Amino acid sequence: MKKTALILLLGTAAVGMEAQTMYDALRFSENNYEGTARTMAMGNAFTALGGDLGGITINPAGSAVAGYSQITITPGVNISVNNAGGTPLPGETTPLGFGKSMKNSWARFNIPNYGVSLNFDTHRTKGIKNISIGFIANTTNRFQESLMTAGEHNMTSFMGAEAAYASSAGYDFDALLASDAYDYYAAPWRTIMAAQAGMISPLTDYPGIYVGSTERFDIDDTDPDHVNIHTYIGGPLDQSYQRQTSGFKSDYVFNIGFNISDFVYFGANLGITSFNYDSALRYIERAVDPADFENVFNVDGQDVTTYFNDMMYDYRYSATGVGIYGKFGVIVTPMKNLRLGAAIQTPTGMSVTENWSESGSTTFDDPSFNMSSESPLGEYRYRLISPFRANFGAAWTFGTFGLISADYEMCDYSTMKFKELDTMQSGEFDYQNEDIRTFMGTSHMFRAGIEIKPVPQFAIRAGYGLTTSPEKIQDEYGHLVYVSKVAEHPERTMTHKGSFGLGYSSNGSFFADVACSYTRYPNEYIYPYDDYAFDENGYSLTPEIENRRSLWSVMLTVGFRF
Repeated sequence: MKKTALILLLGTAAVGMEAQTMYDALRFSENNYEGTARTMAMGNAFTALGGDLGGITINPAGSAVAGYSQITITPGVNISVNNAGGTPLPGETTPLGFGKSMKNSWARFNIPNYGVSLNFDTHRTKGIKNISIGFIANTTNRFQESLMTAGEHNMTSFMGAEAAYASSAGYDFDALLASDAYDYYAAPWRTIMAAQAGMISPLTDYPGIYVGSTERFDIDDTDPDHVNIHTYIGGPLDQSYQRQTSGFKSDYVFNIGFNISDFVYFGANLGITSFNYDSALRYIERAVDPADFENVFNVDGQDVTTYFNDMMYDYRYSATGVGIYGKFGVIVTPMKNLRLGAAIQTPTGMSVTENWSESGSTTFDDPSFNMSSESPLGEYRYRLISPFRANFGAAWTFGTFGLISADYEMCDYSTMKFKELDTMQSGEFDYQNEDIRTFMGTSHMFRAGIEIKPVPQFAIRAGYGLTTSPEKIQDEYGHLVYVSKVAEHPERTMTHKGSFGLGYSSNGSFFADVACSYTRYPNEYIYPYDDYAFDENGYSLTPEIENRRSLWSVMLTVGFRF
C-alpha cells in the first residue's frame, strides 16, 4: 500500500551516489518565498508591484519603481507544526504500527530579509530618469520540522527488514564485522551498522540467512534440497520514529534597475543562491516483554541464551550548496492604475556537498552481549542544475486607498539535472536524471494580495498562495499523470499559504510592517524501512506514516526611506 504525495521517503538514504534522488533535486531547487513583512502579508504577489525590497527577488524591476532609497531588516519567528501517525491497511481501521498520532511544534528565530537599495535621480524628464542599485538577501525556502510518532505491533521491525535485505544480498557476516568494513566492504553502511551493532546475525547452520534480534524462526528441512526458513516477530514491540530537519535557502542579489520615462521599469539581478539543510533521523524499538525475544549466541562453542531489550538507530545527514544565476524583469504602466510585470530566471548551477553518518546500538538482558557501532563521516560532492522559472503579474491601484495584485509563476522541474562536480558530465547520474525527466513536471504557483489604506499612514494587507506539485506517477492504466489527478484528496498534494498584516509609514522616513502567514504543505507518506513482509492479499506490512506539516511565520520589518 503506497500512497501518493509530494514526497515519498524510505526514511534513510543510501551512501555515495545513491544518496541523490529527484526529491533532493526538488528540495534544493524549489522556491517558497518569504521576504519582507509587506510582501509576505500580500502573498508575495509582487511581480507587477515593486517598490519593496522583499519583491526584488521576484522581479528585479521592482527596485526601479521606488523613487527613493531604502534600507530594511526583517526579524521573525517560524513555528513548525507536525501531526504524524500510522495509517491502516485498506479495509482496516487500526494503523499498522506507529498508531499514536502525535503533534509536535518547534519554534526558531530567523531573519528572512535584509538589504539596501540606493536610488539615483538623473534629473532627466524623459528616458532613464532614475537608476537604482542595491544588495538584498531574501529567504526563498525554509526547511524546518520536528515530527515523532510511536506505536505497538508485532508484524514487522526495523531489524527484521535489515535481516531480510542482508539475506537477499548474500553479504558475508565476517566481512560486515571487519574493522574497515565501512571503508572497503561494498555494502550499505546501514547493513554494516546493523551487523556490528548486534541487530542482525546469521543462522549457525545457514550462514547466508540472517535474522533480526527481534525475530524468531522455524526451519522445515524435511526436503534437504529445499530448506524452508520462516521468520516472524517474537512479540509486541514499542516502536518510535523521530525526524528533525532545519535549514533554509536564501538568495543574495546584486540588483540594478532603470526607470524609463515613468512608463517602463527594467531590472536585473546577479543572484547567489546558498542553502544549508540538516536532518536527524532516529528509530527506536523496545520489547514489551523481553521473554518473547530469545536470542541464542554461540560463545566458544557453547550456546548462550539472552533476551532482546531495545535498539536505537540514528542517521544524520547535512547538505550545503551555493550557486549563481541571472534574473531579468520588467514592469510597465500602460494605464494610470494598471501595472503589468514579468520576469525570467536562468538555471542555477549549484555546487552541493553532502555529509552523513550512521550509528546504532542493541541491548540485551545479559549486558555482556550489548553492542554498538558508529560509521565514519561520509562526504560526497556533486553539481545540481536547477531549472528556468518565469513569472507574470498584474496589479490595479485605487489611488492612494489601496491596490490588488495577482501573480502566476511556473517552473519545469523535469529539466533539473545532476552532474559530476569535476568533469561536469552526468553519466554517473543517468538513473537519477532519467527519474527526473520521467516523474517530474511543471509546478504552477498562483499568488494574490490586497492592500487597503484607511488613512495614509496605516495599511491593512492580506494574501493567498497556491503551489501545485510537479510530481508525476502512473495511474491505473500505466499513464504518467500529476499526483493531483489521481490523489483521493487533490488539495493535500498542494502547498497552500494564507497571510495577513499591518503597515505603518511615518511622515518622515521610518516605516514598519508586521505579518503573519500560515503554510500548509502537502501530505507526506513515510515508509520507515523496506518492504519485506506481506499479508495474504499482497499488501505490504511495512508501517506507513502520514505526516501533516504546517508552518506559522510571524515577522516584523523595520526600514527607512531616504
